[in-house]
Parts: sequence; C-alpha cells; structure tokens
Amino acid sequence: MTSSYRFSFGPWNISEGADPFGPAVRSEFPHEKKFALYKPLGFDGVQFHDDDVVPDLDEQSPDGIVRKCAEVKGMLDNQGLVPEFVAPRLWFAPQTIDGGYTSNREADRRYAQDRTMRTIDIAREIGCKAIVLWLSREGTYIRESKNGRVAYERILATINAMLEYDKEIEIWIEPKPNEPTDQAYVPTIGHAVALAYASVDPQRVKGLIESAHALLAGLDPADEMAFALAHGKLGSVHLNDQNGLKYDQDKNFGAANLRAAFNQVRVLEEAGYGSKGEFVGLDVKAMRTQAGDCVTEHLSNSRAIFLHLVEKVRSWDQELERQMIEARDYEALEFAVMKHLMGVK
Repeated sequence: MTSSYRFSFGPWNISEGADPFGPAVRSEFPHEKKFALYKPLGFDGVQFHDDDVVPDLDEQSPDGIVRKCAEVKGMLDNQGLVPEFVAPRLWFAPQTIDGGYTSNREADRRYAQDRTMRTIDIAREIGCKAIVLWLSREGTYIRESKNGRVAYERILATINAMLEYDKEIEIWIEPKPNEPTDQAYVPTIGHAVALAYASVDPQRVKGLIESAHALLAGLDPADEMAFALAHGKLGSVHLNDQNGLKYDQDKNFGAANLRAAFNQVRVLEEAGYGSKGEFVGLDVKAMRTQAGDCVTEHLSNSRAIFLHLVEKVRSWDQELERQMIEARDYEALEFAVMKHLMGVK
C-alpha cells in the first residue's frame, strides 16, 4: 500500500536545536554520520544545500568542488541514497544582506548568480537534476527600497540564465510569504507558477510547497498543492505543520492541523503523486526541549503520521461522500470526516 511513496529530508533536519533566540542545546552530529541513519528511518532521498555538499563553498577551487562532490556522491552510493535536490544557500552570505538576485547592488546580484551556477555544477556532479530556489532574502523590509516590477524581472532573468546554463535541470521554486524579510517576493505557488510560464522553458520550472509556508500566508496547503498539480508543476513537497501565523515552526506533520494534513495527503493520493518518482519531503525539526545527541523521532513520527493518513484516505467512503455532496449536506460530510479521522463508526 505504501510502495509508491519515497521519503526525503535534509541533514539540517537533524539539528543542534539552536534558534534565533538561543544557542544550541544538543551536540553536533556530522553530516557524514547522518547519511547512515536515512535507510533505517525509512528514507531514501537527501535534500541538500550547496554547502552541505561543499562546505566553505566560496573558498573552494573548481577542482576542490569536484573532489568534494565525488566524496559525497560516494557516501550516498554506499548507503543506497538518492540526492533529491540542491539549493543555493545565499542567505548567509554578506553579499545577500539586501537580497541576492534582487539586491540594489550589481556586484551582489552577480555574486548570487555566480553561486547559483556553481550550485548547478554541484548538482550535476552528485547526480541530481533539481535545483530548489527558496528566495529567502528576496524581498524588502521597506517597500520604497525596491521596485517590485524590476525585482521580479531580475528573478525571472536569473531563472532563465539557469535554464540556459544547464538544459536538463528542473528549477523548483519554494514560496514563503515572510521571514527573514517582512515582504517576500514570490510568496505563494501562484507567483511561482506565473514565473514558470514566463520563463524560456516553462516545462522545467515548477514549485515546491511547504505546509508551514502556506499556513503562514493564511492559505490551505492542500489547495496550494492542488493548484500546482492542476498545472503539472508540483516538483516536491515539504510536509510539516505550523501553529498559527508565527515564525516558521517546522512542527511534526499533522501535529497541529491533523485535518489539514489529511487533506494534503488526499490531494497527493488522488493525483497519483509519487508515481513518477517524486519524493515526499519532510522539513521538520525536533523540539528544542528534546534531549539527546542525535534526535530523529520527529522524522520517523512524521513519516508514520503520513502513512497512517494514507490509509485513512484509502479507506474513506467515497460513495458516502458523493451522496452527501449530491444532497448538499455539508454538515453531515464534515461530521463524517471527523469521525473517520477519530476512528469512530
């Protein structure tokens, strides 16, 4: 029943527990040791930032980058793992304080584009054909500081340059409405899909939807996924949860909004998501209060919740639903859904 789903997470999802308001609370666990944990936890795919593959990327020579990529690829092969995507980590660089692709300084924009092309090189070296663009600092703290039209033109120009640089890669845009900037560019999947259609190769530009990011925008993650699927543009998902319109919390999938999680799984199931090898990505973080040196329960628990919800979707009485919809008895439909989720006959 679960053979069509493959799961992924990033090394950062086994974390030391540091946050913007406090230091690390758990011991560091090297990436090289994390790879050995994937298969036992039921995961086949690894999500990467460029500097997860090549630390201190800006200081590395081209030959050094190739050597490090070969080393990481060997580790993945030894563990039977697949790289799902590589993302340029631009938001820590001093050149991107005011954004990378949309910075008001030409030198900063040039740095961001150059590093993005190196990210594509890294993806190619480790056998990966997907680049994720989380546009992080591409936004403003004050609206008057940037011209929005020009900013979108610059983002599109970068996407086109990436498509021209490598004729095989796909670009998956990961929308987020806020954080770290007050007002982010490309805050929803609708914006990402519009950029895709405007690009020089729309077939290779898709979206990656994170549950929490949709909730932060006041939107339903299932509906965002459905929109992307309707356009054939759901590259991947990052499932997690979010308790209200706060900071990005990366809670366990379904922990705060179980019914919303059920509907996300239902949308993916009904669309046959995963049948073409797509991953179910989890972007969850352990609670800061959780003790231990290498905490992984949040990953295995979120995967288990997803699979439980798959069974809930597959055992749902669709004929009963059809009858209730035909009668326009939505009160009965809602009650039936809640009983089903609670296991009540």
